[in-house]
Amino acid sequence: MTSAVHALLAPGRHAAWARDPDRHRRLLAGWLFLVAFMIFVMVGLGGATRLTGSGLSIMRWAPLEGVLPPLSHAAWEHLYALYRHIPQYALEHQGFGLAGFQGIFWLEWVHRLWGRLIGLAVIAPLAIFWWQGRISRWLAARLFLFFVLGGVQGLIGWLMVRSGFRADSTSVAAPWLVLHLVFALGLYAAILWTALTLTSPDPAPLAGVRPLFHLTLLACLLVALTIAAGGLTAGTHAGFIYNTFPLMEGHLVPANYARLTPFLANFVHNPAAIQFNHRLLASLTLLVILAAVLLAFTSRRRLSRAALLAFTALFLVVLLQYALGVATLLLVVPLPLGIAHQLNATLLLTASLVALGTLRGAPP
Repeated sequence: MTSAVHALLAPGRHAAWARDPDRHRRLLAGWLFLVAFMIFVMVGLGGATRLTGSGLSIMRWAPLEGVLPPLSHAAWEHLYALYRHIPQYALEHQGFGLAGFQGIFWLEWVHRLWGRLIGLAVIAPLAIFWWQGRISRWLAARLFLFFVLGGVQGLIGWLMVRSGFRADSTSVAAPWLVLHLVFALGLYAAILWTALTLTSPDPAPLAGVRPLFHLTLLACLLVALTIAAGGLTAGTHAGFIYNTFPLMEGHLVPANYARLTPFLANFVHNPAAIQFNHRLLASLTLLVILAAVLLAFTSRRRLSRAALLAFTALFLVVLLQYALGVATLLLVVPLPLGIAHQLNATLLLTASLVALGTLRGAPP
């Protein structure tokens, strides 16, 4: 067994695992890929919850008790009575009845239940693998940290929901929404990268591709920054204005881009500036990824078949994401396109990380 594999796995108390460490790694990687997929689904559920205004339908945070939905008519009436006291009901849903409340409740309940299932999918196998001595101490510590951060993410989600109970509010505060989204995708990226490392702990050396590695790393960072800007666009409802492309009411830069003082306030409070910044970052991300793909295929003799496939997928996903973004804007954020745009953003982050992972053998 190589030193890199030794760092990932523990000798274990089972001779079968000691004889077949590659199978051991594949099992652990498969588990983490499953957890990453569950987070991917969670991001989609979160987008649907936000776009349908369902996130404020559960007015308390009950990590254990909240597993069960209302089981009687009286319980439903109690929750509906609580909901009628928050501003969203009076401003958007007044008189929509118990059936209307149940319609938004179930989506938020499934969203929270799925988060609990992700926590279980992390901690239960981790406890078993650690007890059996199948993983190294440092890997177990890293995975336990992921579990703890998942709990922190749940707390952030609740604080985000609480921000929507303020007077004259029908939605959560944009900064909390961005933090919740970024934290989720940060966990997703960390778990995915750990799984990729387990899949290929000893990457083959790659010569002459260091510029491509740097360019792909820049693409990953731009994808993450663009997603964060998209969360701010969603949180401030900036996607419902300037529904033209590529110009914004006939201007490349909207006329009221800098209407707030101090100037930096425009980046978080001015919907016109927020939407323009998201457009600008998305376009810059597209150009950097296209440059990375071009450089990859120019250097194709130095790259593996897996790397070329990864960059091909990255090329296709970024084109789809840009098209989805333009269509979502022009059609004024219809629900299916809004969800597809958010899910494909996570897929774009995935594709960029996988492409970067194929270049891990580039020399420093």
